[in-house]
Amino acid sequence: MQFLILRIAILTLLLIYFPADAASFSSNVSTSSDPIRFKAEQIIGLAKKVERTLAAKGARVAIVGRIGRPQSELPEGMHYTHAAFAVYSDITTGDSRHVNGYAMFNEYQNDEHPDTSSLVQDYPVDFFAGAAELEAGIIIPSPELQKRLLEVIASPTYNALHDSHYSAIANPYTLERQNCTEFVLDVVNSAIYQTSDIKVIKANEKAYFVAQPVNINPLKLMLGAMFSAEVSLSDQPGPPVTATFEKIGDYIKKYDSGSEVFTLTPD
Repeated sequence: MQFLILRIAILTLLLIYFPADAASFSSNVSTSSDPIRFKAEQIIGLAKKVERTLAAKGARVAIVGRIGRPQSELPEGMHYTHAAFAVYSDITTGDSRHVNGYAMFNEYQNDEHPDTSSLVQDYPVDFFAGAAELEAGIIIPSPELQKRLLEVIASPTYNALHDSHYSAIANPYTLERQNCTEFVLDVVNSAIYQTSDIKVIKANEKAYFVAQPVNINPLKLMLGAMFSAEVSLSDQPGPPVTATFEKIGDYIKKYDSGSEVFTLTPD
């Protein structure tokens, strides 16, 4: 009994001095719980600039990154905390009009059950509503890869590649857990290799994709896994790694000739 009391006391002190703020290194956060840090017109301005830029470049589908946490809260090598597909679509407005624009295809962590996720479709203004900084990361694949991506997104494979077992630091080389960036990577590789076989996808990710090491205090990471539902180490057989928007950009630039990677900020 005394040992148990001592252990609880030690853990309490550790939490005080090494807080296990899982969200500070999360690769993905849902929009509904994010604070609104900017005026509506600022958010709309960035969203519209992204749409105008993608349209001017003739992009049918692109990958867009959002900064959902202040940079001071993120580990080294992580800048964008969420990524999704922007797909040029026929959109039905609230008054039943049909307009052309970009719809965002996301994997979002569920607020009420943070160890799970769902596939959600929203729009650029929703996407940037919870941004910590008004900056967008943009990856425009080559026309051929865009064509293949659209085929995957429109097929049952898109839903089949979603694993609802969420971890903020999901390992892109293994199964069991997934976050938004790993989901984007899986869809990209499904398009590249024209397969829905997750084992084939993971084999190629192991062979060619360079993951981001999770550079965070090991004690904080351990406590995060113990006390936060959104952090799991169950899919991390060695030093933890994860997929990031930046690493996906590097990967596409290396293997997809004709792709572009750049950033956008408000005018």
